[in-house]
Parts: sequence; C-alpha cells; structure tokens
Amino acid sequence: MQRLWTPWRMAYLKAPKGAVTGGCIFCDKIRAGVENDRENLVLWRGERAFFMLNLYPYSNGHLLVAPYEHTGELESLDGETLKELMLLVGKGIRALRTAMGPQGFNVGANLGRAAGAGVEDHVHLHVVPRWNGDTNFMPVLSDTRMIPELLPETYEHLLAVLKADEEVQKAG
Repeated sequence: MQRLWTPWRMAYLKAPKGAVTGGCIFCDKIRAGVENDRENLVLWRGERAFFMLNLYPYSNGHLLVAPYEHTGELESLDGETLKELMLLVGKGIRALRTAMGPQGFNVGANLGRAAGAGVEDHVHLHVVPRWNGDTNFMPVLSDTRMIPELLPETYEHLLAVLKADEEVQKAG
C-alpha cells in the first residue's frame, strides 16, 4: 500500500466545520499588504477585487476570486465590482489554461451555509480547473482529493503567466 502525505491539510481537518480562525480570510489577506502576497497566495489585485489560490484546493490551481468589500450578499455588490469579479474569473481562467492546460473549469459560488459556504460572510467565486478523467477513487473511499503539485509551485507558475500577460498588454 502507498501512502499519500498531505500534512498542510491537518489544520483544516481539525477545525470545526466552516470555522474561520483570525477573522475573515479574504480581508486578512488584503490587509497583509502586497509585500505578503506570495506568502498569502494572492496572485492578482484589481481595483475592487482580487484572486488567490485556495489553501485547501479541490484540484490543482483552484482559485478564489473575491471583492475587497466584506459582504456575504452577492446582490449587495455594485455593478462595477460585479463586473470586475467576472473579469478576474476570466483572467484566472486564461492564466490556468496557459500554465496548466486544463480541459475544463467549474466556476461557482456557495452563498450561505445552506449552500455549503465555508466562508459565508465574504462573497467569493471558485474557479476550479478540471482535466478529462481527473476523478478518482479517493473522494469516494476516503473523502480525500489528491493534488499533484505543492501550492508554492502552482503559485509561481501562475504568477509568471500573469506577469507575462501584463507585459504583453502594456506593449500592445
């Protein structure tokens, strides 16, 4: 029998379901400042929203796109913020396609506890890259997902693509 070691998930597994420690994870990441973006897995900051890697991903490259505004109600966001959220979803998808080559994506939001929101007081969208045949026996047998790359490596791949894209846009 082979063993899969995922020690970074232990804090998540031991925490009470839906618990967030130390305040709002999204607000905390933004307040930490640009100088801490790599450590906090923040890949991109826009005017009204940002995106980051999910510390507990469903699949390799799983992004979270969130507004700076702290609200659990999607409908309370103004039109410009909603527009930027979707533009950042697109930017994240383009970066993931270039860096990782997924064949598809799941994009969605869990609004409220009844809908499965782990962080119910700060709206966020999930961008989950998918590959043909990426389902396996692990979720069925042991409620475990296998992620083939460490988060810092995924962060560096995506950041390089985002920076190259930004340079192309500045030049063009």
